[in-house]
Amino acid sequence: MKDKVKEVLANLLKVKIEELKDDLPLSASIGVDSTEMVESVIALEKSFGVKLNIKEITKNSTINDIANNIQEKLAQ
Repeated sequence: MKDKVKEVLANLLKVKIEELKDDLPLSASIGVDSTEMVESVIALEKSFGVKLNIKEITKNSTINDIANNIQEKLAQ
C-alpha cells in the first residue's frame, strides 16, 4: 500500500520515491504546500477509488498515515 501511495505522490509532485519518507510529514520531507496536498488527495482518490477526507489527510500527512487511511477506507 505504501509503495503505491509513494508512486502516486512521486509522479504528481515530481520527486523521487526515495525522497518520500514514511514517517515524516510531506511538508517537512519535501515541502508540500496546501495546494499540493489537495492535488495529492484528488490523485490518491482516483488511484485507489476511495473518498478521502482532505482534513484527515492534511492532518495525517505522513506516508504511513495516508496509507493507513486509504486501507481503512478500502476495508469499509
